[in-house]
Amino acid sequence: MDQVNVLIIGGGVVGCAIARELAAKYSDVFLVESAPYLGAGASTRNSGVIHSGIYYPPGSLKARLCVRGNILMHEFCAANSVPYRACGKLVIAANDHETATLEKLAANGKTNGVERLRVVDRARIREIEPHIVALAALEVPSTGILNAEELLKAFARHATERGASLLTRARVTGLEPAADAIRARIAIGDEDDLAEETIEARCVINCAGLFSDEVAAMLGNKSYRIFPVRGEYCEVVRGKSDLVRTLVYPVPHDAGVSLGVHLTKTTSGALWVGPTADYVASKTDYERDRHPVEEFLDGTKAMLPEITLQDLRLAHTGIRSKLLPPGEKGVADFVITPDPRVPRAIQLVGIESPGLTAALAIAEHVAPLVAEVLK
Repeated sequence: MDQVNVLIIGGGVVGCAIARELAAKYSDVFLVESAPYLGAGASTRNSGVIHSGIYYPPGSLKARLCVRGNILMHEFCAANSVPYRACGKLVIAANDHETATLEKLAANGKTNGVERLRVVDRARIREIEPHIVALAALEVPSTGILNAEELLKAFARHATERGASLLTRARVTGLEPAADAIRARIAIGDEDDLAEETIEARCVINCAGLFSDEVAAMLGNKSYRIFPVRGEYCEVVRGKSDLVRTLVYPVPHDAGVSLGVHLTKTTSGALWVGPTADYVASKTDYERDRHPVEEFLDGTKAMLPEITLQDLRLAHTGIRSKLLPPGEKGVADFVITPDPRVPRAIQLVGIESPGLTAALAIAEHVAPLVAEVLK
């Protein structure tokens, strides 16, 4: 039976960032991903935004790791040729009530350590985004945009160069605590050509995203439940994609579920509208019962009046791992903790947005937890 120091379950952006971090400190770091390629889930099905940290409750892991991750992510992308732009964003208000909300959002961001925030008027909005209509806006210079696929490739490359083993088409089918280790059964290969192997890991890190509650349950911890929330995007036709230069968000009405359908100018020059936010039954159904394009039009025109229905095309979808059930208000924090039942397991559950932004900071945060397990 093979033995490893660390087994990471889940090859998304957070799992790969942790593999990269730990491979610099330990031998025998092993990552398994059930999909045919890394980042097949939420990691490459999102807006690719480098968030600032303005939305999250002060003192929360989301706030702390987002603000720290924002700095680390800009530095990493610049140093490793990952396509990104430090473009900033506007959170726009359509009326006086929403303008008051901007002030509260700015105060929350400043408490979290987000710098250079300011509420600006129409003249400044026109200077940044001439085609956007709004009464006022919160200018957030530290927000950026990156290419998520290239980021994940860079993390994976660093991890393997440092000696980590990253294995795709490898699904964990069972976890069992043993003496000074956790025994993991892993099914490797495609359905018509499966081989099962068993390894023992001194530390297991659950980074399974949408399936993190199911992985935790394999170790007897049934206290977590993931509620899948699907987000859908439209793309603006190329002839009008240059109407927006940066990132434009509405005032959020329920930041616990969604930051609202917004405008995202990608690193490739595309302009996305979305995402929506709908609780769904399936963690894997990305396409059934899609919203029609017409449902994106009113929200888009409210920000960008020059858009018509003919300018919108259905684009990709993603599914977020929410810890909040339908109808519950608030912002659920990241769960990053040693399992109280199985101390050699570290649980990462509910790692949704700003997980991409915070990936490097999450890896920093997890490293001392692993050191405690392996000491």
